[in-house]
Amino acid sequence: MSFAPLLDATHPIAVHGISALICLILGLAQLLMRKGTTLHRRLGWVWAVLMALVAISGLFIWELRLFWLFSPIHLLSLLTLWALARGILAARQGRIADHKRAMKQLYGLALVISRAFTVFPGRIMYLVLFGTH
Repeated sequence: MSFAPLLDATHPIAVHGISALICLILGLAQLLMRKGTTLHRRLGWVWAVLMALVAISGLFIWELRLFWLFSPIHLLSLLTLWALARGILAARQGRIADHKRAMKQLYGLALVISRAFTVFPGRIMYLVLFGTH
């Protein structure tokens, strides 16, 4: 495993990939830890900011263009920002069950499932994980 391909990538790809990897790890910790604690809330804000960074940086990645500069991944970025806002709002309003569901879905869909599409041969994350084409 080498982070060199990710660090050598264009700026939005590097920011996107590094932020997503941190979110993957931090999100798992969030899911496993005790809920409602100060640590949970603080790490949750860090995770939310990083998830927003993942989504926003994804809007500036244009390697796959199906409609002008855009592809379905750009819709995922917009959906991620919307879901993130909904999850935060639910927590702020005390709708903890809705918050919990939104954050679990966001973690599963935006991080775990979408990461599966980044590990095909020739893709940057494939090179990070396996080091070869």
